[in-house]
Amino acid sequence: MGSAADSLPTPVTQAGRVGLAAVVERPGAALIALDFDGTLAPIVADPEKARAHSEAVPVLAALAPKVAAVAVITGRPAGVAVRNGGFSGVPGLERLVVLGHYGAERWDAATDTVTAPPAHPGVAAVREELPGLLDGTNAWVEEKGGRAVAVHTRRATDPQATFEALREPLAELAAGHGLIVEPGRLVLELRPPGMDKGVALTDFAREIAAESVLYAGDDLGDLPAYAAVDKLRSDGTPGLLVCSGSDEVTELRERADLVVDGPAGVVRLLAGLAAHIG
Repeated sequence: MGSAADSLPTPVTQAGRVGLAAVVERPGAALIALDFDGTLAPIVADPEKARAHSEAVPVLAALAPKVAAVAVITGRPAGVAVRNGGFSGVPGLERLVVLGHYGAERWDAATDTVTAPPAHPGVAAVREELPGLLDGTNAWVEEKGGRAVAVHTRRATDPQATFEALREPLAELAAGHGLIVEPGRLVLELRPPGMDKGVALTDFAREIAAESVLYAGDDLGDLPAYAAVDKLRSDGTPGLLVCSGSDEVTELRERADLVVDGPAGVVRLLAGLAAHIG
């Protein structure tokens, strides 16, 4: 085995370099955790048409047997991420886990089943009121399996202006029904509190006793996962923060140890890891 630098990019931070080295040196104790949209799948105008990068599944199938676990952590329903990712029934991905709805749902490849608690009643109430609030904005509502709703402004005449105009009224609507608003890349998601990628990542890392963590994301919803990795690092578990490059979310780029060129860059990084750890 060569050094990480032989086939892998070099993180810009010391903590990131330590994290990458830990993954490479003890892959059997490493957790590889990945966002879906914008990280494994290119961002598209219609989220229903989002599909994993063409090389993502083969690369994950090559990498997964060499590490402790691979987890996809997404705001989407777990079943939708599995379908759009093409993850079910793939040799090599038998231990893949998809944590959907920020960890409220879980799909295990070993059983091909989704487990989840009951949905929050505020989501149904918000869904009923959204059409009147969005009338004339050209914003589009994405249903998330009864556990959240997402308002997309990418199709509006002025997507950013529409996004900003909707932030306050949507926050008021959400608060009235016991929900919160999670902003993203031209999307505002209304969902129950206590659901975030940081909690999901931390709980799963503890479950498998991970000794190192790589997390890759692209959006504001990934910041809690970044914070979770920072906390793990402070507690002695090395970690690497990867940003699937986006000019729309500069905060993630600024906090990352390593920035790659979107889903294609994520795939190249994972392929490099799979090849390097042998």
